[in-house]
Amino acid sequence: MIRKRAGLLAPLLLPILVAGTASPAMAEAAPHWEVAAMRLPEAQKIAQGDGVTVAVLDSGVMARHPALNGRVTTGPDFIGGGARPGMAYWGAHGTAMASDVLTVAPRARILSVRVIYDDGDPAREATKALKKDAQSRKAGHALARGIRYAVDKGAKVVSMSLGTDEWAILSGYEQDTAAAVNYAVAKGVVLLASSGNGGSTDILDADANNSVSYPAAYPGVIGVAASGPDGGRAEFSQVHSYTAIAAPGVDIYSAKNTGGYQLVGGTSPACANAAGVVALMLSRNPALSPGQVRDILTRTAMHPAGGWNVLVGYGQVNAAAAIVAAGAAGKSAAHAVPYKGEKYFGHGPADSPITQAPIDSGYLITGGIGVGAGLLFLLGAFLLLRRPRVKKR
Repeated sequence: MIRKRAGLLAPLLLPILVAGTASPAMAEAAPHWEVAAMRLPEAQKIAQGDGVTVAVLDSGVMARHPALNGRVTTGPDFIGGGARPGMAYWGAHGTAMASDVLTVAPRARILSVRVIYDDGDPAREATKALKKDAQSRKAGHALARGIRYAVDKGAKVVSMSLGTDEWAILSGYEQDTAAAVNYAVAKGVVLLASSGNGGSTDILDADANNSVSYPAAYPGVIGVAASGPDGGRAEFSQVHSYTAIAAPGVDIYSAKNTGGYQLVGGTSPACANAAGVVALMLSRNPALSPGQVRDILTRTAMHPAGGWNVLVGYGQVNAAAAIVAAGAAGKSAAHAVPYKGEKYFGHGPADSPITQAPIDSGYLITGGIGVGAGLLFLLGAFLLLRRPRVKKR
C-alpha cells in the first residue's frame, strides 16, 4: 500500500524522481538506504533466493522491465475489470513491489497474480459504487482465489502489499480468505501482508484511522509495518497489535510499470522487502516451517525498547541475522498426533447423567384448547365494550 492522505490513495509515483531535485522529505533518506539498514550485503553473501518462488498478489507485474530480469511468471487475472498490460493503471503497484522483492532476493522467482486494481483504474471506482454486481462479487473473492492458486503453483512465499483499510473492494474479515490463509499455512507457505498506511499516534490527526487491516490481521499472516531510516516507525504506518515486524518503507527505489524507476513509500514496499528476506531464509533452509520463519524473523529483528511494541512489532528485520539463524535451525518438530489419553479430561462426570421424562402430548392439547378459549373470551369482551352506546332521549 502506498501512503494515503485525507482519505485518498496517494499516487504510487511520488512527485520527485530519482534524477530530480529532492524535496525536504526525500532528502531525509539516502539512496538505497534500505540495503544497509537490512544488512543485505552480508545476507546476500550467504543466500540470494535461489529455488524460491515469491507470489506477488497485486495489480499485475510488467515482466519485461529490466529490474525484473526475466524472473517473472505471469499467473491469472482474478479481478478483471478491463485493464490490460500497457495501460498506465495496470501493474503500477505490482511492478514496484516485484522489483522490491528482487532487490532483496535477486535470484528468487516472482509469480504475479492480479488480485487488486491500481489507483486510477476506472473499474476500482465502479466496483466501489456497485457493491452487488457481478464484477464486484468477482473482485471480492479475488484475493482468496489468488492465495490458493499461488500455493498450488508452488510458491513458498506470498507477498500481499494490500489491505482493507485502503483497497475498498475488500470488506474486512472474509471467510473464504481466512480459509485460503489456513490452506496456505497448512501447506507450509509463508504469508506476509502490509500492516496499513492509516497510522498515527496523534489523536488530532484527521488522516489516521488505525483500523484493523486484513489480510495482515489474519492469524497465520505476518503483518509488516514500515520503518524509516532511523529504524523507527514511519509516520504513516498503522499502529496495531497484529504487526509482527517492520521493514524499510520510506523512499524505496522501485521499478515503474512504464519504464524507469521511482521512489515509493508505504507499508507496501515494507511488505515486499520483508518477503524478500523470507525468500533468502528459505533459500538457505528450505525445510523451515511458517512458524519457524516467524520465530526467526521476530527473534533476530532489531528490537525496540522493551522488545516489542504496537509501532514496529519486534522491530526492523535483520536479513543477515535471520539467514544465519535459518541455517542453524533444524526441521520443525511440530505435528499433529492422535490423543491416546483418558476418555475424559479431569475426573469425568460427577454423577450419573440426568435425563428428562418425555412431555405428555395430552397436556399440550388440553393446554392449547384452554389458551384458545381464553383468547376467544377476551376478544368477545373487547368487542362488546367497543359497541357504541345509544343515547337516551
